[in-house]
Amino acid sequence: MEKFGIGQPVRRKEDVRFLTGRGTYTDDIDRPGQAHAAILRSPHAHARIVSMDTTAARSAPGVVAVLTGKEVAEDGLGFLPVLVEVPGVDGKPLWRPPRPILQGERVRYVGDPVALVVAETRAQAIEAAELIEVAYDILPGVTDTAAADAPGAPVIWPERGSNLCVHWSSGREKETEEAFARAHRVVAVDLINNRLVGNPMEPRVAIGEWDGSRYVLHSPTQGALRVRDGLAQHVFKVPKDRLRVVSPDVGGGFGLRGKLFPESALVLWAARRLGRPVKWRADRTETFLCDPHGRDHVTHAEMAFDANGKAIGLKVRTIAAMGAYLLDFGPRIPTLAGGRINGTVYDIQAVNVQVRCVFTNTAPTDAYRGAGRPETAYVIERLLDQGAAAFGIGRDEIRRRNFIRPEQIPYANCVGNVIDSGRFEETQAMALRLADWQGFPARRAAAQARGRLRGIGLGYFIEASGGQPQEWARVTLTQDGRARLVVGTFSHGQGHETAFAQVLSEKLGIPYDRIDLIQGDTDVVEQGGGTGGSRFSQMGGVAVARAAALVMRKACRIAAHLLEAGAEDVQFEDGAFRVAGTDLSVTWDQVIAAAHDPARLPPGEAPGLDEKLLYRRDTECNFPNGCHVAEVEIDPDTGQVALVNYAAVDDVGVPINPMLVHGQCHGGIMAGIGQAMLEHARYDPESGQFLTATFQDYALPRAADAPAFRLDLNVVPCPSNDLGVKGAGEGGACGAPPAIVSAVCDALGVAHLDMPLTPEKVWRALNGRAAA
Repeated sequence: MEKFGIGQPVRRKEDVRFLTGRGTYTDDIDRPGQAHAAILRSPHAHARIVSMDTTAARSAPGVVAVLTGKEVAEDGLGFLPVLVEVPGVDGKPLWRPPRPILQGERVRYVGDPVALVVAETRAQAIEAAELIEVAYDILPGVTDTAAADAPGAPVIWPERGSNLCVHWSSGREKETEEAFARAHRVVAVDLINNRLVGNPMEPRVAIGEWDGSRYVLHSPTQGALRVRDGLAQHVFKVPKDRLRVVSPDVGGGFGLRGKLFPESALVLWAARRLGRPVKWRADRTETFLCDPHGRDHVTHAEMAFDANGKAIGLKVRTIAAMGAYLLDFGPRIPTLAGGRINGTVYDIQAVNVQVRCVFTNTAPTDAYRGAGRPETAYVIERLLDQGAAAFGIGRDEIRRRNFIRPEQIPYANCVGNVIDSGRFEETQAMALRLADWQGFPARRAAAQARGRLRGIGLGYFIEASGGQPQEWARVTLTQDGRARLVVGTFSHGQGHETAFAQVLSEKLGIPYDRIDLIQGDTDVVEQGGGTGGSRFSQMGGVAVARAAALVMRKACRIAAHLLEAGAEDVQFEDGAFRVAGTDLSVTWDQVIAAAHDPARLPPGEAPGLDEKLLYRRDTECNFPNGCHVAEVEIDPDTGQVALVNYAAVDDVGVPINPMLVHGQCHGGIMAGIGQAMLEHARYDPESGQFLTATFQDYALPRAADAPAFRLDLNVVPCPSNDLGVKGAGEGGACGAPPAIVSAVCDALGVAHLDMPLTPEKVWRALNGRAAA
């Protein structure tokens, strides 16, 4: 039994289903009488819709309906909501533009949906959509983030009067200015956090049905309840029980799956109008154009130091692109979400971060792996590298001088969040040993002899993980001896079926292979926040463990009744319930059988072993952290960068399954490699056309883009939850970009180079250095 408990590197049980082709994804589902939808999207970044002629499309073969913004308005559908508030420095709330599910008057980015075509086949729907004639009056647009905030920029929302959504400040302006006034030395950096596209392997799919009394949506999500609640309340304006959302297996999420999408509302609306199911599936170009993008920040930052290289002040000024519309969490990402870790793992209190969230004629931005925290860590790590150079000390040394020390923990950071655990200097030391930091000079010399430039760099990060502060679980032991687990979190690739089974197996002693996970159906899942922000283990895991404890307590009461003993005398050990100090015992099977037989239950005990629990966390979040070290070699003739060594030590608290943790580390690092070296979602500055809408133009990292990773864990249990766990899914995306950029700058002998570090960019830096 112990083999499958907490802490064991158990292989993922769900992989058997996936690798043998027995998974069920939304596109595998076809409903009886189903029609297919295609969406006509704007070819212009900014334009007024003058007229729309759908005559030819309506008469095309197989077409069932053509729906436009006119019908959306006639049917009284609501706008897609913004679910967060970000207070401005002027005390006013953020400005929220209306976003209908189809645009009828104006389009604001290439890909904006303007019409829905429903036909008997997908091919017929796509062909008919091409027959719709739309006359556009093209308007000036702006896709560049910094340019959108400049005086005289084309205004995307005239009723707003500017492109500013909100100007947010973290506070402590006065303390920060005072720190800079007494500084011995100040360093600065200008940098860009490049725009990214999440690109999960499975594109977005939505199947809408109307059964005569309620809507049913099948779609990949990161949590069905939030999607149901948003669509029911804001778009369709119906009670929650009038809308069911079902999410089957999901092929990747990265943050974007948790959003409310116009396509989900469109298929439900069309299904009700037509009285038959309607299915839509994105192609890869639609994924690039219309899925939420991530990052896209332009930043100027300064750090003030005392004479000993101790950071005493930090100022950050960022312009963050929101896109043409606000998604449900969009403006929170660069402000409050990233702001939770201002200062990261360093003892610095005089911190003022200001963010100007601006509208651009681009796809909206929202959460992408790390959701604000990679951007925050990247800024601080780049400044510390500048500080090390200014003081003539090592990049490892300047971090040692600034880490929060163990005796300072619990440590209230500059925004009041309490970091309750972490041994940061120790974790860095472990990472440097794993990377053989001391042996680097010899490797650099050997590379130089081969005509290569070699560099090494490091990046330290801290995460604020946990998301929403409550989570739900239900544990039921069935008559045939299986454990049925229903959770409010949602697995979209992380291995929840395995990890939850390990928790339940350890807490109940039920065989691992007799545990079944049920998720993603709002008819079964009563509450829960889904999965995002690395919350599944610390929220879902704790909820499962506590629900299991309730089951165990009732089982002990039933066992005591069967054994004619006091409940306080019954202990569970080695798979059986025993009366302490005797040889009297009953098995789980006997207790389960009695639990379902009212005649054998203690007085007042309800039949069954079925407990549910809503776990509420007392803390704001918890703080996984880690140190990543990258080593690169550069071909000076071509600018090609090879990532030759990569070592990382992460503190994720107590690992439920070290194999799963390492898998999450690998995935996060690869996402970070993509941002640092390859990925950049680009728009043409003149036309606003999206230039990177295929994998020929947008470079995702492949296996050959990374070496074998050397990974370790520094296990520092989290004291604020029952399992001692911390988040594990997003650290690599936080640690890899600063480590890789630091390494490339070290190899080139330059202060800073913006991501992505393409061969052209590196070659130009090399030639610029040579010319200088």
